[in-house]
Amino acid sequence: QVQLQESGPGLVKPSQTLSLTCTVSGGSITRGYYYWTWIRQPPGKGLEWMGAISPAGAPVYSPSLQSRTSISRDTSKNQFTLQLSSVTPEDTAVYYCARSPRYYRGTARHEYDSWGQGTQVTVAS
Repeated sequence: QVQLQESGPGLVKPSQTLSLTCTVSGGSITRGYYYWTWIRQPPGKGLEWMGAISPAGAPVYSPSLQSRTSISRDTSKNQFTLQLSSVTPEDTAVYYCARSPRYYRGTARHEYDSWGQGTQVTVAS
């Protein structure tokens, strides 16, 4: 059974770059047709799909975040990463990594077969 675990700093200052890593165990990020995804949930709001990386390593991004987002992977460590630049307090959220068995840009939980537990990131000075 595949497991995902987010890691990264819990506090980021405004204007800096947020960097998170998702470590995957129990399955290779290069096998199958899975898309490895980043999703976030700001306090009091719904889930927001941020972007994903394909089995071939090609990233796709939410249009609203594309100018500030970069998703990459390290196949030797079986990890994929999220970088979000020029953060503001509005980027404060719980950040999740998840796996979907197909290309999917939404946030319906049943479309993902594995989720990380989530990590809180606060943007504040």
